[in-house]
Amino acid sequence: MPRPPRRPAVPRARASSPKPARAATPRHGLARVLSKLGVASRTQAAAWIAQGRVAINGRIVREAESPTDISRDRIALDGVEVAARERVYIMLNKPRGIVTTASDERGRDTVYALLEGAGLPWLAPVGRLDKASEGLLLFTNDTQWAAAITAPQTHLDKTYHVQVDRLPDEALLAAMITGVDECGERLALKSVRELRRGEKNAWLEIVLDEGRNRQIRRVLAAFDIGVLRLVRVAIGPLALGDLAKGAWRTLDEAEVAGLRCEG
Repeated sequence: MPRPPRRPAVPRARASSPKPARAATPRHGLARVLSKLGVASRTQAAAWIAQGRVAINGRIVREAESPTDISRDRIALDGVEVAARERVYIMLNKPRGIVTTASDERGRDTVYALLEGAGLPWLAPVGRLDKASEGLLLFTNDTQWAAAITAPQTHLDKTYHVQVDRLPDEALLAAMITGVDECGERLALKSVRELRRGEKNAWLEIVLDEGRNRQIRRVLAAFDIGVLRLVRVAIGPLALGDLAKGAWRTLDEAEVAGLRCEG
């Protein structure tokens, strides 16, 4: 008896391995994205957004916190598509008597007056120096680099030369390092040493690894010490050097990388 013909084998479908899910790009508020792109500060970007000058994918957006994907969304300012600005890093020797702000309601001179006419993009100061203080001040439009330098957890050393109206002894210098409690806040200096002295005053080198508001002045005031001059001479490995007062220069790649590593 003849055998029935064999049915052709039906190939089995192979189980396809699931495709890995593509990681979602973090979405941030529109004003923050404009700041990250190096276009403007968050405050300035928020003002532009409120004025209806900014669009996402062709649609005007008036909410500064509108979720935005920096890698996929098309952002336009006044109808012109916004692209990431070239990263710029500069150091300035801030003179005494100038405020660290873009504009001042009291009409005082600001650090930005020292940068006028240089053709620089929008830059923000990295940290601050108060009006009476002078010395090394950084500017950049790289917000991530700036955040790494100013973040409290990095403990990046900042070195100051401070002229005081007393002749301190070793016990007083040690007490400054131990620190004081002021209104429930602990204030201390990382290190302090005397550089030189005259008949009635002395120059101290003070190092901080945190950035509390007017920290050096507040610690010295707690010991009834007056500050005659306060000059920031270094941030991490970056020294002010012989940069003239009121002058600025661009940081080189090694200096930028050095601060990034320190931060």
